[in-house]
Amino acid sequence: MIGNIVILIALGVVAAVLFAGITVMAIGGKTSARWSNVLMRYRIVAQVLALLIIAAVVYFASNR
Repeated sequence: MIGNIVILIALGVVAAVLFAGITVMAIGGKTSARWSNVLMRYRIVAQVLALLIIAAVVYFASNR
């Protein structure tokens, strides 16, 4: 149960960073130039962490 909640939080963080990046790209100009790459890096880190969390939850749930 707690694993499902942690997975949902991780996926929510990935989605939030993704939508922030899309919003920044839509704004354009100096804001886009400054924040696009930063948000892309944050998204990649968030995706890696989400995958690790999912793998850990599946691993520990299958060991019962």
